Amino acid sequence: MMKKCLKKLLVILVISLVSSVSVFAQANKETKISQSKVIAGIVFQEDQFFKTLSSGYAAAAADLGYEIQLSNTTNSQSKETDFINTYTAQKIAGVAISPMNTTVSPAILGDANAAGLKIAICNSAIDAFPYAAAAYSADNYEFCRQTGDMAVAYIKENYSNNKVLKLGLLQFKTQIPEISAQRVNGFLSALDDAKIKYEIVADQDAWLQDMAVAKVGDILSANPEIDIIFAANDGGTVGSVMAVQNAGLQGKTVVFGTDASEQIVGLLKDKTNILQAVTGQDPFAIGYKTVEALVNLIEGKDFEGKGKTNIIPGIPLKRGDTATLNSFLEDMKSNM
Repeated sequence: MMKKCLKKLLVILVISLVSSVSVFAQANKETKISQSKVIAGIVFQEDQFFKTLSSGYAAAAADLGYEIQLSNTTNSQSKETDFINTYTAQKIAGVAISPMNTTVSPAILGDANAAGLKIAICNSAIDAFPYAAAAYSADNYEFCRQTGDMAVAYIKENYSNNKVLKLGLLQFKTQIPEISAQRVNGFLSALDDAKIKYEIVADQDAWLQDMAVAKVGDILSANPEIDIIFAANDGGTVGSVMAVQNAGLQGKTVVFGTDASEQIVGLLKDKTNILQAVTGQDPFAIGYKTVEALVNLIEGKDFEGKGKTNIIPGIPLKRGDTATLNSFLEDMKSNM
């Protein structure tokens, strides 16, 4: 009788052990499957451009059946490193990212990729990130050249041929030097090709709105003769307009800028006549295509634009073209 009881007990224990192993294996399998459908989307600034780009990330992830974790490094290289290391350790499937720069970021992302994290890039060329699925970006030189072309038309209509224009530049060289330079050079190339005479009397950095208000205020105090300010990003553009108005120089100093947002469209429509034109990017499309490329890489699918820098065209917006401004605003709101 004792032997029979022991035998029964042994059978029960074996069944229980097998069942536990099976449950553990199933749980582990489910975790693995779950993690294989989790991706991250990283941006580096808190403005409408990056909010819309993040909406593109999220929309693509939802359409393709993936869970996405959205993160913002708030212009901190150490935060970018921390996020990448965290996602690598969590063994999620991949990351769509607008990297901070092409000096430090490529090494960090390269190490993560070597550890198994798939990468797709936006707002940068793929050259520094050869392991990425693809890169999606506006052509920074060309879309600011479009702003320059609109500035040339304005200059020819409002200034004499012999006038040497006083020009102020607002950049983000200390943040992302290569992109800042591409944008400024694109704008200036249009003026150069049209043989516009100008003198750069101020060239400063300020990429956030409040920072730009203060910086341009100082520039205008020192150089009230400035005719045109070109700002190389969203925050710089808005801050420049506000600074011109604060200085009481509307009607004297005008602004041409970069990027487009609801606020910028409002400034192009207002009565101050300070902001004249910008070229907007299509951040929703940039974000969407970046996640789409990432998922294709994760799933081993071939796709058009793989391993390349893919250009999303710029959208020229100017004062007086109300129909285009309204259409852009409607499209932007529908993607938020």
